[in-house]
Amino acid sequence: MSTTKTSSSLEFLFLLNEIMSNLSIKCLKSEKIESGACHGQFLINSLRPGQGITIGNQLRRVLLNDLGGVAISAVRIAGISHEFSTIPGVREDILEVLLNLKEIVVKSQLQTPQFGRLKIQGPAVVTADLIQLPSTVEIVNPHQYIMTISTSNILEIEFKFEYGMGYKLASQSFLEENENYLQLDAIFMPIQKVDFKIENVYDNSNNITERLVLDIWTNGSISPSEAIKSAAKITIDAFTSLIENEGTDSMNQVDSDTSSINIEPYTNIAIEELQLSVRAYNCLKKAQINTVGDLLHYSPERLQELKNFGRKSADEVFSTLKNKLGIILK
Repeated sequence: MSTTKTSSSLEFLFLLNEIMSNLSIKCLKSEKIESGACHGQFLINSLRPGQGITIGNQLRRVLLNDLGGVAISAVRIAGISHEFSTIPGVREDILEVLLNLKEIVVKSQLQTPQFGRLKIQGPAVVTADLIQLPSTVEIVNPHQYIMTISTSNILEIEFKFEYGMGYKLASQSFLEENENYLQLDAIFMPIQKVDFKIENVYDNSNNITERLVLDIWTNGSISPSEAIKSAAKITIDAFTSLIENEGTDSMNQVDSDTSSINIEPYTNIAIEELQLSVRAYNCLKKAQINTVGDLLHYSPERLQELKNFGRKSADEVFSTLKNKLGIILK
């Protein structure tokens, strides 16, 4: 089993190295959209039949899942303690202001938390370019609307910029020591959309090769060219690490039981997130099983002893844990 995986990994790694070393990636189009977002189109030539879908799928997944970015994760507004307050003299309520702040696209090379400030006296229309930023932070869409101050009140806001990947809900980023901050749902991912298509190419001898056309849309914090280079590097580094890891035998032990799986990140996930059927969900809730951590305290045999919880419900739970979280119970 490990020999097969290593062989496949080697083949994929050599394929990527071959493509990158031959400089076969060509930029067909690069444009900046009015909103600040960017679009790029790339061509990879001279692929053997079947390689287009392999490379296209891999690059698309890495671009959408593994590239990080910086976003506003929290704000502190003078005199405001919660999101249902109102700011004197401001036309918008707090929730509308927070939604406008989520649209601000931030660019930075640092991965440590950074802070910006805004102090302005009305009446005024407040846009993102009025925020005072550290020299390491840049706003991609400076004309993004934030709020309108209709009186002569003075408004003070402090912004917290954080680096991350994917999407972080406000409830997940709340920290007790930062209780004066209003948390935002932070969108860290710089890639908005990725499409690809594969075309067959015939030479004079009627031999077939493939070419891959890849379209990438970013929010402007990273260029499509930088994004595809980063995605290729992440992929190559991942497979190189897999090949160089001599402890491949331990991979075969992952399925033996849940004790060999690091379940710590999943223990606080509510069972609602598993999206189980009504019957299975109700049975678990009646048994006071509210989180994945609670669920993992039950053996498969003990689960089936729950009232009205039959084999079908048990199979559904096992399948969901495996497909969503990679946790396998035997």
